[in-house]
Amino acid sequence: MWDPTTYLTFADHRGRPFHDLVGRVAAREPRRVVDLGCGPGNLTETLAQRWPSATLDALDSSPEMVEAARARGINAHVGDVTKWTPDPDTDVVVTNAVLQWVPGHHELLRRWARQLPSGAWLAMQVPGNFAAPSHTLTRELAASPPWRPILHDVVLREEDAVSTPREYADLLVDEGCEVDAWETTYVQRLSGEDPVLNWIAGTALRPVRAALDDERWAEFVSDLTPKLRAAYPTRPDGTTWFEFRRVFVVART
Repeated sequence: MWDPTTYLTFADHRGRPFHDLVGRVAAREPRRVVDLGCGPGNLTETLAQRWPSATLDALDSSPEMVEAARARGINAHVGDVTKWTPDPDTDVVVTNAVLQWVPGHHELLRRWARQLPSGAWLAMQVPGNFAAPSHTLTRELAASPPWRPILHDVVLREEDAVSTPREYADLLVDEGCEVDAWETTYVQRLSGEDPVLNWIAGTALRPVRAALDDERWAEFVSDLTPKLRAAYPTRPDGTTWFEFRRVFVVART
C-alpha cells in the first residue's frame, strides 16, 4: 500500500524532477493532458495551472493515492498503466517515477508513441539510482541468511529496471519521434534523523514492508539503519547528502 503522507515527506525534492521534465514540454494549447502515476496529485495540480483549457485526466494504481488526488479536485482514477490507451485528443502524456515499477515498459513506450496523435508529447522520468548504496544495501540485506527465507519472493528492482537515456532515445526515434533525452544526478541535502531510510521507506522499501509484519519490519529496519548511516554519513551541521540519479525523456510524435 502506498502512503501519501510518507511519500510527501520529501515533496520538494521529489517534485523537482517533475518540473524539470515538464519544463521541456513545449505544448501550447493541448486538448487533453494525462498524468500516468499521479500519486497524491500535488504535482498534477501544476499541469492544470499550466494548461487551464485542457481536459486533465490522472491515473494511479493506488486507491490511497487516487483518494488523495481527488481531494485536491483532480479527475483521478484507479487503473493499471499497462492497460491505458490514449484518447484521440491526448496531446500530452506525463509519467513521472512510474515506469521503473513496470517490467517491459519499453513496449509500452513503443505502443504509446504509435497510438498518440501526430504532434503529441510524451514525457517520462524514472529513477536511475538502483546501483546506489540505498538500493544495493537493501538488496544485500534481503538476500542475507537471516532474511532470505522470509523475503525470497520479494522482488527488489535491480540496476536493469530502467535503461539509459540513449537507449530510450533510440527506442522512440525508431518510432518516428523527435526525442530529447538526458540524465541528472541531484545532490540532495536532507535533514532529520535517518533521512535516507525515511526516503526509501516511501518507495524502494515498500515491497519489503508489504511482506513483513510489524515486528519483523522493525527488525529489518534495525538491521538496515546502521548500514545506511555508514553509507550516508551525517554532516557536522546535522544534514545528509543523498545523491540521486534520474533519467528523463521527452518525445514528440
